[in-house]
Parts: sequence; structure tokens; C-alpha cells
Amino acid sequence: MAVPARTCGASRLGPARTACPWPGRGPRPCPGPWLPASGPARPLLLLLLPLLLLLLLAAPDASAYSFPQQHTMQHWARRLEQEIDGVMRIFGGVQQLREIYKDNRNLFEVQENEPQKLVEKVAGDIESLLDRKVQALKRLADAAENFQKAHRWQDNIKEEDIMYYDAKADAELDDPENEDVERASKTSTLRLDFIEDPNFKNKVNYSYTAVQIPTDIYKGSTVILNELNWTEALENVFIENRRQDPTLLWQVFGSATGVTRYYPATPWRAPKKIDLYDVRRRPWYIQGASSPKDMVIIVDVSGSVSGLTLKLMKTSVCEMLDTLSDDDYVNVASFNEKAQPVSCFTHLVQANVRNKKVFKEAVQGMVAKGTTGYKAGFEYAFDQLQNSNITRANCNKMIMMFTDGGEDRVQDVFEKYNWPNRTVRVFTFSVGQHNYDVTPLQWMACTNKGYYFEIPSIGAIRINTQEYLDVLGRPMVLAGKEAKQVQWTNVYEDALGLGLVVTGTLPVFNLTQDGPGEKKNQLILGVMGIDVALNDIKRLTPNYTLGANGYVFAIDLNGYVLLHPNLKPQTTNFREPVTLDFLDAELEDENKEEIRRSMIDGNKGHKQIRTLVKSLDERYIDEVIRNYTWVPIRSTNYSLGLVLPPYSTFYLQANLSDQILQVKSVSVADFEFLLPSSFESEGHVFIAPREYCKDLNASDNNTEFLKNFIELMEKVTPDSKQCNNFLLHNLILDTGITQQLVERVWRDQDLNTYSLLAVFAATDGGITRIFPNKAAEDWTENPEPFNASFYRRSLDNHGYVFKPPHQDALLRPLELENDTVGVLVSTAVELSLGGRTLRPAVVGVKLDLEAWAEKFKVLASNRTHQEQPQKQCGPSSHCEMDCEVNNEDLLCVLIDDGGFLVLSNQNHQWDQVGRFFSEVDANLMLALYNNSFYTRKESYDYQAACAPQPPGNLGAAPRGVFVPTIADFLNLAWWTSAAAWSLFQQLLYGLIYHSWFQADPAEAEGSPETRESSCVMKQTQYYFGTVNASYNAIIDCGNCSRLFHAQRLTNTNLLFVVAEKPLCSQCEAGRLLQKETHCCPADGPEQCELVQRPRYRRGPHICFDYNATEDTSDCGRGASFPPSLGILVSLQLLLLLGLPPRPQLQVHTLAASHRL
Repeated sequence: MAVPARTCGASRLGPARTACPWPGRGPRPCPGPWLPASGPARPLLLLLLPLLLLLLLAAPDASAYSFPQQHTMQHWARRLEQEIDGVMRIFGGVQQLREIYKDNRNLFEVQENEPQKLVEKVAGDIESLLDRKVQALKRLADAAENFQKAHRWQDNIKEEDIMYYDAKADAELDDPENEDVERASKTSTLRLDFIEDPNFKNKVNYSYTAVQIPTDIYKGSTVILNELNWTEALENVFIENRRQDPTLLWQVFGSATGVTRYYPATPWRAPKKIDLYDVRRRPWYIQGASSPKDMVIIVDVSGSVSGLTLKLMKTSVCEMLDTLSDDDYVNVASFNEKAQPVSCFTHLVQANVRNKKVFKEAVQGMVAKGTTGYKAGFEYAFDQLQNSNITRANCNKMIMMFTDGGEDRVQDVFEKYNWPNRTVRVFTFSVGQHNYDVTPLQWMACTNKGYYFEIPSIGAIRINTQEYLDVLGRPMVLAGKEAKQVQWTNVYEDALGLGLVVTGTLPVFNLTQDGPGEKKNQLILGVMGIDVALNDIKRLTPNYTLGANGYVFAIDLNGYVLLHPNLKPQTTNFREPVTLDFLDAELEDENKEEIRRSMIDGNKGHKQIRTLVKSLDERYIDEVIRNYTWVPIRSTNYSLGLVLPPYSTFYLQANLSDQILQVKSVSVADFEFLLPSSFESEGHVFIAPREYCKDLNASDNNTEFLKNFIELMEKVTPDSKQCNNFLLHNLILDTGITQQLVERVWRDQDLNTYSLLAVFAATDGGITRIFPNKAAEDWTENPEPFNASFYRRSLDNHGYVFKPPHQDALLRPLELENDTVGVLVSTAVELSLGGRTLRPAVVGVKLDLEAWAEKFKVLASNRTHQEQPQKQCGPSSHCEMDCEVNNEDLLCVLIDDGGFLVLSNQNHQWDQVGRFFSEVDANLMLALYNNSFYTRKESYDYQAACAPQPPGNLGAAPRGVFVPTIADFLNLAWWTSAAAWSLFQQLLYGLIYHSWFQADPAEAEGSPETRESSCVMKQTQYYFGTVNASYNAIIDCGNCSRLFHAQRLTNTNLLFVVAEKPLCSQCEAGRLLQKETHCCPADGPEQCELVQRPRYRRGPHICFDYNATEDTSDCGRGASFPPSLGILVSLQLLLLLGLPPRPQLQVHTLAASHRL
């Protein structure tokens, strides 16, 4: 339901009213039915008020209680503030912990984070890391070109002549359905042994390379066998590269023929269904094989392309879109007599994942009708490419036309728009089986530096929609060394399980000549790539000296993050890059837009900003100050940034070396306080699961991790070279510091007196100490303080931060009878040492919910303490209601800054503590929002995972297959038509690769998307607004109006609200939503609107789209393929017998004989 506009009331019955000033007491109630503001009715009502009051008092059931006065409620608020502050002063131990740090001043030093030096050092380290990969890439590319140049083509080469490890052989042998598939090729396949390697997260063999060949390519073809022959020599170069740099991960050569040779060898990850992996469609290959592209796809939707041909066109367009990367721009249009865009995009848009999804969905809606009008289609495409008022790639320009054929050559259009310079390449695709003359389509491509392709059936789509990359690679090859520049990709998911990676790419050129004195070859051989895991880059950044809320991030020229703590894709599809914009990784504002632009432009900079940040649990918003510092990473397309809160300018570094050498040292004894035997007296200790030493075994179970840690400490000294001295020494220091807090404060206090379940302290050094020990059983916070929401929020907020238990509206309420529920209250410990301020720890208490709910009622009543009897109001006296005596009529609650219920005087609401207050009292929460107590922030999570939508065509025919009617089968003319021929081709192909028609590409590849898919989720958080005073107001509901009072509690994140309980349900005008919701066109970020205001980006610095020496004579040849009645009959017999012949799917390449 839509939320009403921000007004004073939330009424259905009358107009909403704005808050009015109340001199000296904050805003006063808005004029409603009880308090008119002005007008002719006001004097009359003032005269009638005494009479109305007398009538009410004289009524038989008149109550002696009235709504509390404002000063009374302010008094209750002060009592609540004092009680909270008193408990935290006694048990929190903030002051005592400050003294403990000062008493141990000789055990640590205060170090400074110098942002400019830090970010420059990290950028330099990343540059050095990537440069080592660049050198390895260059050695590989040079070697590949030389090996291919020296290779002699063999026409009679056979499969048994080539020995190689087929990465998919083991999976194919294990699959009973594939026993007969390419059995002969198994004879040339090596069988290898593998060892587990944690660096690759895989089993590998360092002595061999592995080969992966796409499913739709015949391994025994002459082209493929020659490719395997000459690329075998790369094996020694791979091995030598690893000898020089043992940190190298996957080294890969992706060939333009589709062959992938990678090192070290590892078995291919067998998908659940058909494997559609093709290296030429990988993000890194596409980026390395050509310069950026401006592409317009035009699709013939005249009446002649209906049925199967139109289905082939739709699939072809989708496959074509998959060959584009984020550096490219595209638009898709359909044409008959007129041309029009298939989607809402009216101009070229960036070919990112979300825009391509819009195109793919829109293409499915194309309908064939009318007559063919090539002129309309091409004029539309040229107009699109000539539009200079939009952001675009400004490099390769091309038109891709899909049609079933036609006679018009539209020479006048080309003369007008493209000749004589021919800056736009034209690629034509003849789709389907037909008898049309294809000469006009060939002529269009050949006279415009393009290429002509034929797509007779579905089996030819993937190959022929990616071959155009070879044509675009010609200027790169002819440019020679100038084009041999390493490019670094966006982040994407490694297909072999390495996780998120970036890849350095370098094109490999064909250096052969057709003959003496002939022009050199202009075809690209493929792309060389070397992966760098994001985790390896993260290791170069400072981990724990920046504090819990400091971090390093990096972005590329598109503004996409390479590093960022919020880069956490829930699902990954290795077919697509992981593209999270910096402004989506954080909460966008103008300052961040400025920072992003400066980083993309390769500038240095520093800026302190006030901004909003989302809490780690994504329930809260905090307004904070952050310092941003950034520098470019030289020799790359990346820029590095550092974010620091002001309180993280300094940090503690333990200096325990001298003490460790002393046997009776306090710091050595501190290890005793990590032993479980000490927990009963010293409190339970959780240690952050950090990499303190190389040999420390990690574990998700903190008790087991602590055990592993103690066992290791018995074998090594804290100064061991295999240990991180900074982490280990700080852990030892904080163990002793927190133990002294137990000794000085916690041990002698009776927690039950103040209804506390636990007291705790957490530190930057990684210690979380809970007292008493039994309270650790119910401790659900993250043992890593830097990943605990209460810890990070306490550092960013002054005062006491309340955190109720998290409750989802869809889950059952808290079970108070069986479990004791607690509310965390925490605050940061701020130290000032020699004029340097820092916050090295957070302390707090855990309140017993039930006991504090009772205490809350007393503090918000006319009693001074719980032992005092309740004050009764006689029939002849007039009393103010309070939150204890009148809880049947008066609602009193404490709500935190995110709008979540913390405490209530209503017993039936205790099990709803932790829920968004709108789920408890929608009417009151809406009024608080409308009166500016809360502000709403909406954002979108582009990394969410959603359950797959159930298919809507269960039981239907396979997708993409033309299903003939009974009348068709009885019609002899149909059997001799091109439609029947194409149908039999598809059925034959489907018998071999039946999964093709039954699964989407993601499903076919066996990726996680079969269970969950990436989606966009809308998030809504609330935080305190501008009102910071005591405030009385009326919820204007006509006859059901409600009085309420709200006031912020000083030095806390709480709002104290007192309200009349609703008398009827007429006020339910709307409900505020806080729960994350799935985006849809109605409320999501509409792509059609977003592309009208594209974010700033820059393309690659180089462009190779033209070379005067380019030979364009090789532009595709083809002829119509009339069906043979004899072949049709034979195929029919084979289908009936169920004996499909083995498909000999050849590799369709451009001038294949010149490749090798």
C-alpha cells in the first residue's frame, strides 16, 4: 500500500495537517477535531468546551484519568535516561577501562594512519603484483605467435596423432548417457593424477596443460587437430612462468577456434546438463579480442519470417547480446515497412547485464507481419550510430541485420550514410532454410567491410553470432605491437572454482603470410589470459589497522568495484561479470558521485564528507563523517580509495617483545585467561577468527578455533616468523586488558540487582569477553568484532546504542517462557592519549527483557520505585494516566533509531520486541514518520539472490521448436518445404543434445542459478529525523483520533512514545514497510528511466577500428541449401528407428586454413 505524503496526521476521514510551532515547548499538536487552529468555528467551539467537559464528567462511566501532561512525560523520560546511564556507569566500565589502558601504557604504542601514504603504498603493491602477471602474459603471447608461425598445416592429421589431456573426458566417461559419444577421441586422451592445491581450490597437475573444447565443436576436425598440435608447445612456457612466479594462478589461452588450453591441468567442472561453455563468450576473451563496440541490431519481422525462422532470430539476437561487454553500447530494433526499437530504449545503451536482460525480454515479444523494408531498418540503425548527444563507445561501429532474405540492396542508404569512408561495418545474417537469393545480403556485407553469415538451424547460432569478432580483430592485428596492450577485466566468477577474479588479457596475432610477397595475415589467433584472485589483492590491503569501519576499495573505468567490503554477490553466474557500481555498493550522494568521477579520471584526491552508511545487518542507517583518499593504480584501469572515520586516524599497536622474553611476564600469563578452565571466574572469551599464524587451522566453531589457537601457541612463540606479530600481540594485550576489567568491575557486582543477563567487552584486538560464563550460551553476535553490527554502530554513535533481538515478521514471536531474551546496550570506549583520540573497544550490558519491561512501567509511572504501592485515583479526584496503572488505555514504548520495538508496557507485545514497529502499531508508526521523527531511506541491493520462478509452460513442447499441426503432416507440400527440413535438423540435434531445448543456458551449465538466481531487492531503512525535542500531537482519525507524545532519550538511540490505545480501526490508513522486497517494474529502479541519466564512465584509452591496409575481400560466402527429398526420407527413417547419426559439427571459421 502506498504511504501517504508526509503530513501531521494519517487520517482517512479528514485532510492531514502540518505541525505548528508551540513557543518554548517544541511543536504543538496539529489542529484537528479537538484543537482547531483558526476560522469562524473556533470562538464557538471555545464557548462550548466547558459545557462539553461538564457533560463528560457528569456521564456515569466518566473516567477520572486524563492523558499525561507534557511535563509529566518529560519527567518520565529523564528517569529513564538516568536509570540507563546509572547502569552503564556501574557495569559498563567505560571509565574503568580507560584507566586500565592508561595503567598499561607501557605495553602499547599509538600509531597513526596516514591516508595518503597508506593508499599510495597499497596502490604500488597492487601495481607490482599485476606487473608480474603482465610479464608472464607477454612471454606467453610472444611464444604463441612464434609457435603458430613455425607450425606447418597438416591436411591429413588424425585424432590418434595428437596426445592431450581432455579436461571433459573424465566427466564424459562417467556419464552413462555419453558412452557412445566420441569414443574414438578417448584413445588420444591422457589420463593424469592430481593433487589438491588450496591456492586453486582444486585438484591440479603441474606437469601438463588441460584442453577444453565446446560441446558443439567436433574434436576430430582438421582445424581443431592442427590447433591442438601447435598449442601443445605452450605447455613448457606455462611451466616456466610458474617457476619464475609461483603465485601465478590459471594461465589460459583461448583460441578463436573455441579451443581452451589452460595450466595447470585440472578436470573440467562437469555440469548437471549440457556444457555450453565457450571461451569466446567469456568476459575476458571478449574484452581482449576487440576494441569497444557501438552495435545496432536490426531484425526483419515481416510476414515471411513467422514461425520457426522468427524463433531462430530471437535466439540469435540473445546470443549476439551475450558477445557484448560493459565497454560496448547497443540497441535492438525490429523492422518491416517501418523500424522501431524492440524495448523502451530509444538510443544506444551500455551493454551491461541489466540492459541486456531488458533487450532479451523485449525480443521475445516480436511479432512477424507486414512486408520487408530494408531501407527503414538501415536508416534507423545509421541514425542511431550518428547520434552524438549520448554516451557511447566511440570506437567500432556496426550494424547486425537478421533476415530471411530479400532483393533490395539499399545502395542509396549506404551512399548517404556510410560511403566512401565506410566507418560502419555491416554484418548480415540469413536465418532459416529458404530458396531466396542471398547475393544481396552478401553484397551488403562485402561493400561495407562486414561479413555474411548463414544460420540455417539452431545448431549454427552460437558459432555464427560470435564470428564477427574475428573481423573486428583485423585492425588490431594490422596495428601490430601498438595493439599489444594488456587490459584488465571487470570482476567475474572463475569457471574452474577459483572464486571472484580479474584477468589480464593480451591478444595473440597470426604472423604468417599467405605466400612470398603477400600481405600478412590479419586474423586474431585468440587471447591469452592470466587470472588474479581478488583475495590475493585483498591481502595487500591493511586489514585491522583501519578499525572496524575503515576500508580500502577500488573501481574500474566503468565505476564498478574491484574491491569493496560490500562486494558480496549472493549468486554468481560465470557467464556474466559481477558489476556492482561504487554508488550502489554505498549509499549514493553528490559527494560520492564527485569522488567516483575523479577516480575514473585517474586523479588523486582527498575529501571529508558527511554521509549515510548502512549497518552490517542492513537494519539501520547512521549519519557519519568519513575521510576519502584516492589515487590511480598505474599501468592499470583501476583506481584505489581509502575510507577512514576520524576516530580511526590512530590505532593501538602492542609492544610486548621485551615482556615476552620474561618468563614471569604478565603478557605470557594472559594466555591463561584464554583457557576454558578460566572462563568460570574470568568470563567466556571469544577470539576473532583471524589469520594469526600460517599453521593455525581455521574453524567456524569458535570453541574449536580457540582450542587450535592454544595448541599452536604451545608450539610457537608469539614472535615466530610464521605468525602475524601485530595481530598476535594485540590479541595478547586485549586479553589482559579485558581480564583486568573483570577483576576491577564485573566480578564483585551482582548483575541480578539491576536485571542484567550479562556484561561484555569487545576490542579491536579481536577479543570478546562475556561475563558470566553461562551468558555465552545465548551469545549470538559475531566473534569477529569488526563483523558485529553492535560493535560498528557503537563506534559511529555517541552514547548508548540499544540493539533488540532481530525478529522477522514472517517468523514466530519470541518464546519468552522457554528462553530468557536480552537486549544489548553498548557504547564505545574513547581514549585520549597525548592529544590523540581513538576508540579501541566497545563495552555493554545485556538487559533481561521481562525484568526491564516491568522496570520500564515503573519508571514511566507515578511511583518512584517498585516497592512503592501503585497510586490509585479516587472517583472524586482527577489524575493523569501512567504507563503502569493505565496500561489498558495507555501505550508506552521505547523504539530504537531504526524503528524497532525495544520495550513496551503491554505484556502481549513483549514477544514482538525486535520487530519493526509498524508491524506492532502501524497507525502510530505512520504518525511518527509523518511528524518527522523518522526519515526513510530507500536503496537497492543488486547482489541479492531470489528463488527461481516456477516455469509457466510445464507440459508444453520444448522451447524454440516449431510444432507442426496434423494438417501439416497430411500435406505433401509441407514435407518438401524448407520448414520440414529445418524441423528435422532441430529434432536430430535435439536427440543428441536433448537438454538444449529443456533448459536455459544457466541451467544447462549446472550453475547455482538452477536453485537461486540473482535479482534486485528493494531495501528500506528508517533513521531519526530532524525532530529532537518533546512533542505532542494528535493522530487525526475523525471520531477515533489518538493523542500521542514522543521524545528522544538523551545519550541513547531511543525514542520514548506515549499514546492512547486505538479505540477503533479507522486509522489504518497505511502501513510502513521495512522488510526487503523483490523489485518489479512498479517499484524497482526502472532501467528505461536510468539510461536517460547514465552514470559517468570512461572507455579504454585505445581504439583499433580502422587500418588502411585491411583486406576486406574475405566477407563470407554462402548459398541457399534446397532440401533433398531423398535426404528427408532417410532422416525420417532414422528418426523412426531411433538411430540418430553422429553429428559431425564442423568449426565454421573465417578462412580457417589461414589460421594455423
